[in-house]
Amino acid sequence: MRELYPPREPYNSGYLKVSDLHRIHFEESGNPQGKPIVLLHGGPGGGCPPFYRQYFDPEKWRLVMFDQRGCGQSQPHAELPENTTWDLVNDIEKLREHLNIEQWVVFGGSWGSTLSLAYSQTHPDRCKGLILRGIFMLRQKEIRWFYQEGASYIFPDAWEEYVKPIPINERDDMLTAYYKRLTSPDAQIRLEAARAWSIWEASTSRLFPDFDLKQRFGVDTFAEAFARIECHYFINKGFLQPEDQLILNVNRIRHIPAVIVQGRYDVVCPMMSAWELHRAWEEAEFIVVPDAGHSMSEPGIRSALIEATDKFAGF
Repeated sequence: MRELYPPREPYNSGYLKVSDLHRIHFEESGNPQGKPIVLLHGGPGGGCPPFYRQYFDPEKWRLVMFDQRGCGQSQPHAELPENTTWDLVNDIEKLREHLNIEQWVVFGGSWGSTLSLAYSQTHPDRCKGLILRGIFMLRQKEIRWFYQEGASYIFPDAWEEYVKPIPINERDDMLTAYYKRLTSPDAQIRLEAARAWSIWEASTSRLFPDFDLKQRFGVDTFAEAFARIECHYFINKGFLQPEDQLILNVNRIRHIPAVIVQGRYDVVCPMMSAWELHRAWEEAEFIVVPDAGHSMSEPGIRSALIEATDKFAGF
């Protein structure tokens, strides 16, 4: 079982203006002469905590991480206008050009896997490899499973807390009901909804619940960006057309070396999505971790991801 690499600080960080409204925070860590890799975080709206750096050998990788529009240290905070999947795909390219990187490996989990697929299918010539985890393709059946009915049968106790901010007569469409509150002009209404939304995901992300994760997701600043941006993307169907776009366009990336890591008991992004991607893209290595849920920090997923980054560093 592989352990994380030691903590380290970035050797470069800054802001990149990507539109008249948004500027994104980025950092580089590891070896400035190493193989470039970009990490696309989850959410959308999750940001990049420092421990993400520890999944990559600091002697071999030049790791680029950035907070996507509206979250983490990017500015303005929790902002929804000019915040779409294709805006983010463009941001990745702007950052690559800003850092004078010709090609890089792309690493993404959960929503990060969605964005990795969208980016690589748009710019396959810029991708030397893909490391994907907890596959999410933002289709309606995936959204309904987690936010309307499905995961509630496995976590009824956490679900009870999730539905509390929503009146009974609005619970037949939880996504719309939450969007109404997360975009309310009343800050207290927004915050109550944001914390409930975020804690629901934290409560279901691991095979064995993690109280510290629930606390982190419940912090006001994190919760507001995470919940507002997620709900914004989901209500807009990920800005994908058609909704199976990411599977239908697999031929564009079939030639790129790739690995897919999936927890068997992932409730947030159930294994069916990873399986459907695997069946469409059998050239990609497919790893099922038998004793894990969704979180990249669970031991089996952590180990599989570090093995993958070590292997790709040698290509």
